[in-house]
Amino acid sequence: MNSFKIKSYAKINLALNVIGKKSKLHNIESLISFIDLHDSITLRESKIKQHKINFFGKFSKNISKINTISKLLKILDNKKLLNNKKFEIKVIKNIPQKAGMGGGSMNAASLLNFFIEKKIIKLKKSEIRKISNEIGSDVILGIKPSFAVLLSNGDIKKYKNKIKFHILVAKPNFGCSTKYIYSKVNSFSKPQFNPLKQKLFEAKYLKNLDNDLEKVALNKYPELKIIKSYLSGLPNSLFARMSGSGSSIVAYFHSKKACKKACSQYKRKFNSHWCIESKTI
Repeated sequence: MNSFKIKSYAKINLALNVIGKKSKLHNIESLISFIDLHDSITLRESKIKQHKINFFGKFSKNISKINTISKLLKILDNKKLLNNKKFEIKVIKNIPQKAGMGGGSMNAASLLNFFIEKKIIKLKKSEIRKISNEIGSDVILGIKPSFAVLLSNGDIKKYKNKIKFHILVAKPNFGCSTKYIYSKVNSFSKPQFNPLKQKLFEAKYLKNLDNDLEKVALNKYPELKIIKSYLSGLPNSLFARMSGSGSSIVAYFHSKKACKKACSQYKRKFNSHWCIESKTI
């Protein structure tokens, strides 16, 4: 049987505001981009009785048997959308866990995208959102990934953006607990991104924004404060900001040359950390 390869791209938050809290969940608004760092998913239909999912690569350790992909397949099976088809799935994990880049969520989103595009399943937009939300709150962002604005009411507005950034993504040897970081947020911002503005993804506008989760993360982990300060001070760095709830911090550049040089400098300074050059897509 034919096998298929899927690229599951990492998500980054260029800015993130915590607007308030509803029951147990926080209301946020965010400017979202995807980068060319990706996990590689290979799948093929099989005559096995149960789906088989295996993870490989540097960041594959300690992934639970109950993960975003297994949750997606269980939902689709329960709804009888796969017509009893079973799949063997292999995932090479290139995106670090607990990094604020949505690696696991984007795996599920990429697989759901694949099933829809190949007409293996047929879903209405409302059904796609419902299934995505059952797996994780940010899965919906990976459906047809592009620059996007997540509004405080939960709406997502896709943004056709011609501005591209070269980026340096740095992560220390620890991750951040999303649950913990959000639990310590005790002040809220006012919405900034609605109505949509043409300048939302321009560097001059972005550099004056924030990630409201940074304050908690940087207080909890002083090393992150050191990393951000270093990245912000690199030559030609437009700005540096944590993605999601961390622990990855991203420095933004206009040129590939400047980004490459910055990456070399960072590796010399923090040689035990993970870092990578990438770009927005």
